[in-house]
Amino acid sequence: MVLVAHGAILFSGFSEAESGYEERSQIYRSILIQMTTRNLTYLFKPSSVAVIGASPRPKSIGSLVMNNLLHGGFSGPIMPVNPKHTSVGGVLAYADVDSLPIVPALAVVCTPPKTIPAIIEQLCSRGTRAAAVLTAGLSKIEHENGLSVAEAVLATAKRYSMRILGHNCLGLLVPGIGLNASFAHTFALPGRIAFVSQSGALCTAVLDWAKPRGIGFSHFISMGDMLELDFGDVLDYLGSDPNTTAILLYIESIHQNRTFMSAARAASRNKPVLAIKSGRFEEGARAAMSHTGALTSNDFVYDAAFARAGMLRVYEFEELFAAVETLSRSRHPKGERLAILTNGGGLGVLAVDNLVERGGTLAKLSDTTIATLNDVLPETWSHANPVDIIGDAPGDRYAAALRALLDAKEVDAVLVMHCPVAVVHPVEIARTIVTLAEERPRSAITTCFVGDEFAALARSVMANANISCFDTPLKSVQAFMHTVNYRRNQKVLMETPRSLPTNFQPATSTAKLLVEGALANGRETMSEPEAKAVLAAYGIPIVETHVAISPANAAKMADIIGYPVVLKILSPDISHKSDVGGVVLGLESGMAVEQAGHAMLERVNGIYPEAEITGFSVQKMVRCPNAQELIIGVTSDPIFGPIILFGEGGVAVEVIKDHAVALPPLNMALARDLISRTKISKLLVGYRDHAPADIDAICLVLNQVAQLIIDIPEIEELDINPLFASDQGVLALDARIKIASTTVAGSCRLAIRAYPQELESTFTMNEDGTDVGRKILIRPIRPEDEPNHHIFISRLTPEDIRFRFFGLIKELPHSQMARLTQIDYDREMAFIATSNDEKQKQETLGVVRAITDTDNEEVEFSIVLRSDLKGTGLGRELLRKMIDYCRARGTQTMVGQVLRENHRMLRFVEALGFKIIGHVEPDLLEVQLQLTDFS
Repeated sequence: MVLVAHGAILFSGFSEAESGYEERSQIYRSILIQMTTRNLTYLFKPSSVAVIGASPRPKSIGSLVMNNLLHGGFSGPIMPVNPKHTSVGGVLAYADVDSLPIVPALAVVCTPPKTIPAIIEQLCSRGTRAAAVLTAGLSKIEHENGLSVAEAVLATAKRYSMRILGHNCLGLLVPGIGLNASFAHTFALPGRIAFVSQSGALCTAVLDWAKPRGIGFSHFISMGDMLELDFGDVLDYLGSDPNTTAILLYIESIHQNRTFMSAARAASRNKPVLAIKSGRFEEGARAAMSHTGALTSNDFVYDAAFARAGMLRVYEFEELFAAVETLSRSRHPKGERLAILTNGGGLGVLAVDNLVERGGTLAKLSDTTIATLNDVLPETWSHANPVDIIGDAPGDRYAAALRALLDAKEVDAVLVMHCPVAVVHPVEIARTIVTLAEERPRSAITTCFVGDEFAALARSVMANANISCFDTPLKSVQAFMHTVNYRRNQKVLMETPRSLPTNFQPATSTAKLLVEGALANGRETMSEPEAKAVLAAYGIPIVETHVAISPANAAKMADIIGYPVVLKILSPDISHKSDVGGVVLGLESGMAVEQAGHAMLERVNGIYPEAEITGFSVQKMVRCPNAQELIIGVTSDPIFGPIILFGEGGVAVEVIKDHAVALPPLNMALARDLISRTKISKLLVGYRDHAPADIDAICLVLNQVAQLIIDIPEIEELDINPLFASDQGVLALDARIKIASTTVAGSCRLAIRAYPQELESTFTMNEDGTDVGRKILIRPIRPEDEPNHHIFISRLTPEDIRFRFFGLIKELPHSQMARLTQIDYDREMAFIATSNDEKQKQETLGVVRAITDTDNEEVEFSIVLRSDLKGTGLGRELLRKMIDYCRARGTQTMVGQVLRENHRMLRFVEALGFKIIGHVEPDLLEVQLQLTDFS
């Protein structure tokens, strides 16, 4: 969709892409193969179904599937395939796939494993493009040419672009179209929730649990062993499905980290995505050299991944559905401060305990709010939060107290609780709350009516009013925390980060030479001085450190540095030097250094005689009594790749275990979020006579470490421990780095695509323009660009706006602007043109975007250029850059839509090879460029 008028070049559309040019084209295509919704319509909206292996034998899988299909209400043809029977379930059966009268849109396969490769080949040859393989054991049975049955099936499916659900799955149900292509024991009610599970057993349990509770589903999908179809594919489909309002996942493992993260982040922007991850307490944690490796567990990493994707994690399937109900019914609070209103003190105390245990925040009532409550409540009320308004409180007392709490600026949400009493019926209280909620539709209210016989009636009133209501304090607080945690994760997903506090320009080549030198020497661990030199190359402040080959040499080094000094043993075999007496602090003279060196050698040789000793490190003794000791580290997760750890450091780091992890890449907002998830963050903001630490400096180090592991993939593990942090900044006192040779590019290791710096280029304005010789940087857009993007949009003329948005708008809200600037480089691309204005402040001059269909066949583009820059060649340069980029990805065609009156734009695109191919509307033309034509 495109427009230009009077010098403003304007199109519409979002973007989709990997990064790079010709040399990276193969990488892009391999990624795109994994990330597609191609042919999923045949799986989830089939017009016909064939059951290969249908059987009249009672309780067989083929019999159960046929029975479910025939009784589910599916309106299309159902065709059983079995050479031994003329009919199955009263339906004419066919001997084989070739005998079918029509090409089935979906095939359900439940035959023995060895028969399946030939069946899939026959189905693909007939034109079937989706199959659900229910049979188990395909990976364990050999086929031909050394391939397993599973590998043979996958190879055929890839060749024909067939989508395969399973193998080893229950099947799928789409109640809205009457499709029950499963061997489940019961059917699913229609609804708006999609449930996707790796466990078939859990599927049947959830079906059994949900049906009597009236919970329905838009899709009910058993993923099985995920031979071809993965979570990422299903999330992509369901994320854009208008009949699905929430997606629930049961996850045992993730096979494709980047496709999962990319699809989950995209889906979470459209609707709630909730997940249960089983296997939280795996035995036998991976042995690791570093503190970081020992501290991180796979479950911590899943927590970080779900949060980064904007998802909500829960732990039981009943909690899963309760959370969906809460997110769909509740007015989401604007903050995290909860007020509790109750007629029973015990209930309030239980709720507070549950709240604190889950990391919630109890609102502290202001003097103004307490005064207001004093005016409407008996003298005996609690005068604090929880607000206990006494057991016999009637509806009007509840209403007055609730109104006061909703008016309180220090309160973000209210939990209203009630236990049965003889003098007031719970329904009276419920109706009072409903009335007040209707008066205040934006107020965040959660309710709890404890009890059964009478309380159940009150809960029914709340449910009919679409207000969340629960029967215990625990469930009520849990529901509130669901909204809090979901809000936190969505904030991380959508937050605009500040720019880095300093112009960060790493000496990457220097760091790479240090790593390559260590690898060339056959070492897996860099020495402490080498590790510090790598950190220094990335701008991380380090304490001055020198290498000595003997105790006498160490004394000479200490004389040069100045006293007091710290002496440490150097050995590739010793990771934690303190554990073997390899660290001595506060040495005040050369003699003391030399004596300490000899004693250290004797001590280490006694404890670890096989260790290779290469010398000593000598560093200035740093005394900073008010500094906090932190740890920043990196390790590699087998599923999600490199992860970054932050927490309280020091020698007791593994005992204290105060840490959080995050997935790179980072920015300032993500770094602050990582810090906030630790207990030591409360100390970093200052307390008593301790000044606040320089949080920006800590965040910068986190960003520098994240960039380091992207640039140098040979770094497997890294520890900075301790990192001193005070109001004066940060200082790395010790560091260790584990390395290994690799052929994998740094960004390819990440679960989330890093900023593709290699796509940056410069452009000089056309000499005929008003900005003669002005240098322009053209680069991928970043989240930090949002403020300048608001300014850029605000300076467009009304005509520019009309052409760009097919109407007039005053401004774009943050949610939409975040969507434009916080793009997923695995899916989208937007190049912006930037330069410094007359005040040397960076400004945005133009932007080009592209969104590619999930099969990478067609890309729709958009471009907006500031009106006063016509004739400079910038618009042509931006669009050419995007054309080259899409060609490198293997995209076939580029399309756009141009208003018929937009003659300037039509001439512009025709000059670049576009052709008019038709009308979208009478006044709207569609133009197209064949990207595969390089002539």
